[in-house]
Amino acid sequence: MTDTRSTALIIGASRTLGLGLAAEFLHRDWDVIGTVRGTRRTGLHDLADSSGGRLTVESLEMTDPGQIAALRDRLAHRTLDLLFVNAAVTRGDLPIGEVPTDMFTEVMVTNALSPMRVVEALGPLVAPTGTIGVMSSDQGSIALNTEGGQDLYRASKSALNQLMRCYAARRAADPRTLLLMDPGWVRTGLGGFEAELSVEESVPGVAGTIERHRGKGGLHFVDHLGQVVPW
Repeated sequence: MTDTRSTALIIGASRTLGLGLAAEFLHRDWDVIGTVRGTRRTGLHDLADSSGGRLTVESLEMTDPGQIAALRDRLAHRTLDLLFVNAAVTRGDLPIGEVPTDMFTEVMVTNALSPMRVVEALGPLVAPTGTIGVMSSDQGSIALNTEGGQDLYRASKSALNQLMRCYAARRAADPRTLLLMDPGWVRTGLGGFEAELSVEESVPGVAGTIERHRGKGGLHFVDHLGQVVPW
């Protein structure tokens, strides 16, 4: 019998939202490839051990273009139904004028440039009916920014959104679905302990929204409930 399960590649799956997404797509009967940084054992390795071979762990330091190219070469024989890039850092809530240059560079490279390098390199492995998504945030929305704060993080997510729009515009005839995903305000190291949602509450909505948009084509900025987020 032919295995007809869909395959997801989740970049940044060692913990919190990425790990939760890997587990959720396994639960939804997908095959999953998840990446971790370095060689240390993570929760993703434990999940792989209990997956019956349906979860493969790959190593990737996303900010290293050479490692992105090496991962692309290792996966060249695979066809993906979903490429999802989950990666972000924040370095405190400073007014932009107080942000050191090296901090600005680190956050922009991690949150905007590196995800797009992954999309550019690995996007061709995604089936024409498949989906390419990145973890964005409603803090990347210019229209919703009425209170300020988190200047650098907001700017990095706005940059990511803009770069995905550039990517979509250059590939207007490409049938793949492109998603900017806002997972909601989630209790993680980045979101903080006062956030509204647990990982377990956010992740099923994120996965469900991804599945519902499959085959739609075009670029969509949506949240974990499937609602449109204004730019």
